[in-house]
Amino acid sequence: MTDASISPASFRDPAGFVFTRGDALYRQVNAAGAADYDRLMASGLYEALRARGWLVAHEETDAAPASAGAHKVLQPERLGFISYPYEWCFSQLQDAALLTLDAQLLALEHGMSLKDASAYNVQFRGGKPLLIDTLSFEACVEGRPWIAYRQFCQHFLAPLALMAKVDVRLAQLLRSGIDGVPLDLASRLLPGATKFSFGLLAHLHLHARTQRAHAATDDGGTASASRARSVHVSRNGLVGLLQGLRSTVAKLQWRPGGTEWGDYYQATNYDESAFRAKQALVGSFLAQAAPRTVWDLGANTGVFSRIASAQGANTVAFDIDPAAVERNYRQARREGGQSPLPLLLDLTNPSPGLGWAGAERDSLEARGPADCLMALALVHHIAISNNVPLAHIARYLSRLGRQLIIEFVPKADSQVRRLLASREDIFGNYDQAGFEAAFSGHFTIDRVEPVQGSERTMYLMTRKTHPESP
Repeated sequence: MTDASISPASFRDPAGFVFTRGDALYRQVNAAGAADYDRLMASGLYEALRARGWLVAHEETDAAPASAGAHKVLQPERLGFISYPYEWCFSQLQDAALLTLDAQLLALEHGMSLKDASAYNVQFRGGKPLLIDTLSFEACVEGRPWIAYRQFCQHFLAPLALMAKVDVRLAQLLRSGIDGVPLDLASRLLPGATKFSFGLLAHLHLHARTQRAHAATDDGGTASASRARSVHVSRNGLVGLLQGLRSTVAKLQWRPGGTEWGDYYQATNYDESAFRAKQALVGSFLAQAAPRTVWDLGANTGVFSRIASAQGANTVAFDIDPAAVERNYRQARREGGQSPLPLLLDLTNPSPGLGWAGAERDSLEARGPADCLMALALVHHIAISNNVPLAHIARYLSRLGRQLIIEFVPKADSQVRRLLASREDIFGNYDQAGFEAAFSGHFTIDRVEPVQGSERTMYLMTRKTHPESP
């Protein structure tokens, strides 16, 4: 048992936890979760969820448990990348919310209920969400309210309402609040007109008022839990609440409009033939690198990410622009199958380690390294817009990936001129020689190709040694 490594994100539930042994991933079901797990499997709920693609599949194994008191050891399907709600676009968070409610309604049909409704229990496979916490289902107690109602509203309804009704960037409140957005805060930030929406009034504004009214009598949540147990809710009433909540979530909308780089592909200074030449180069570089995992660090709407996916790589398409990520996800949802996973990322302020001891939610770097990074039309934004020296960029990228497909965009390019139009050019070392010198300190340059029809240059590089610390 000593060779097992228990996940630092998996310590709160006495029913069980996730652990690894070598490259294998397992979930231990403890004695405390035995009855509910056995009911999940015997009731037909597991098969119903798995058949719909709503719950990660698993196999029961004979693997040794990680600690004493184990009931079962499961080996779940391993996903390509673990993402977090503060990295999702609006539609991803909305789809995760709808999945959670649909799973709860289906669970009720099988005599079970979700005991928590954390957004962290959802992951994405391309353009489709799925639940990953097999032990979040428990036997349904007739007449008891849904105990995860408040958590659902904090993790899903409140941030979705703020994104739709105020500003999509308020999703980043989830990064500072690992337990979701407090309902009283959301109620104060939302426009008064949202009180004319019955769903937002009932599930958010009045819900927040009820919480405030009882806050003085709560002792660490004990009073709230006691009140919840004492309230009787009929099955029809519970189903009605869930369906009303689902309708409220489904009606929220956010339409991606024009943003600074939302029209990037249309605004570049190379024509269609040059764009096709760039696509061909990326495809050729990827074929040479043959990576299993690819992180596209400036993916925009995912045109080049899809080249990596088409070659069989597990691809994550990061971008800073919420509109670009939204469009990318909507396309991935339409495509199904082998699509990139679109996520929000500000590379100058990437996701840190969060939660207890800073380890419950991994930093971006802790989830790597990727076999191959793509940094296409990206370095000039970081170097010029954010004043990050090229050597710093090279060092950080060497910690994120083993190989690198990167594009150098010179000052003569229209996009760089656009960045320099409103500021002094203090970037004396920003030229091709300076770029190659900076990256040669951390990478071997394997291949250099001009992008025909433009002044840009593409590089394929391999990390030299173990990456340095910052």
